[in-house]
Amino acid sequence: MTLNDFKKRDCSGDYIFFEGEKKSENGWEAFQRVVKRTLKGELFVGLWVVLREMIRFDIHTLKYPSEKMEMGPRYRAIHRLLRLFESGSERCIGCGLCEKICIAKCIRMETRIDEKSRKEVSQYSINFGRCIFCGYCAEVCPELAIVHGAEYENASEQRAHFGLKEDMLTPLDTFRAKEQKEFSGFGALSDHADETVKKTPLAY
Repeated sequence: MTLNDFKKRDCSGDYIFFEGEKKSENGWEAFQRVVKRTLKGELFVGLWVVLREMIRFDIHTLKYPSEKMEMGPRYRAIHRLLRLFESGSERCIGCGLCEKICIAKCIRMETRIDEKSRKEVSQYSINFGRCIFCGYCAEVCPELAIVHGAEYENASEQRAHFGLKEDMLTPLDTFRAKEQKEFSGFGALSDHADETVKKTPLAY
């Protein structure tokens, strides 16, 4: 392609010109255009769809808040901290992996050494106003201590809405009543996880 081809301004060769609808010159032509568009049928098709949905009896509308939608098992909602089934103590060992991998930097954790010389989590908070619910914290947790629950109602009057450890941790009364269920959502083990584990042969 040469410079003369760029200088050529004749665009009538391969172009297809679309002649749109002519502009109405008076009120009678405008009225005719309205009638023509109305009688095409698209308006009545839309009205029929609305009427058909109104008179249906198998309506799938939930009566919120008395009825709530059941979320999928992989839905990433408000976090939950689980307890051990054997002792009822917290599963979190304070490794800090969730705090390190958090993209939004919304997880804050403080640990201390207890009287038995073991590390325990003294404070744990998540800024839900900043959290993007990516699920990395639940995926990286080695103890499956933090998972994503199904509570999606997290509206707050404040822009920075914090979730503290006491709010996310399973209450002792609920745990003693054996109402804590092993969450099957994001970050939890699959149903047949033990079958996929391959045993490494020992060399001795």
